Amino acid sequence: MKTDHISVEITLKAEFYDVDSMKVVYHGNYVRYYEQVRCVLLDRIGYNYNEMESSGYAWPVVGLNVKYMRPLLFSQEFRIKATLLEYENRIKIAYNIFNKDTGVLLNKGTTTQMAINMQSGESQLVSPSCFISLVEKYREREGND
Repeated sequence: MKTDHISVEITLKAEFYDVDSMKVVYHGNYVRYYEQVRCVLLDRIGYNYNEMESSGYAWPVVGLNVKYMRPLLFSQEFRIKATLLEYENRIKIAYNIFNKDTGVLLNKGTTTQMAINMQSGESQLVSPSCFISLVEKYREREGND
């Protein structure tokens, strides 16, 4: 099946340490959930944080957008999907969090990361060719061209 974007999905559970006194997941923890699924996505492409460092680039998050639609509650299981939207000039990933049982969308957001040359400290206006090459190889392998 041909698709335009690379996506991964994981299932997590809202733990006690994630919630506030009303047993609702604290808003800042959604960013941690995004990070968890982002790591799975980058691993799948073959460019996790260790590989980024080895390639000579850091990729700080330079933009974050989060939309809270429905609460995520203590002990609730949820699916979180990450989709790589852009990769040629920056890494832009979309996130969707769904109730595992009902499929209802609870939260959505995006992160944007920009490559920084670790030796010079300069921002890169185009993604490094090592990253672009890995994304294109993955898409070719998986039939996502």
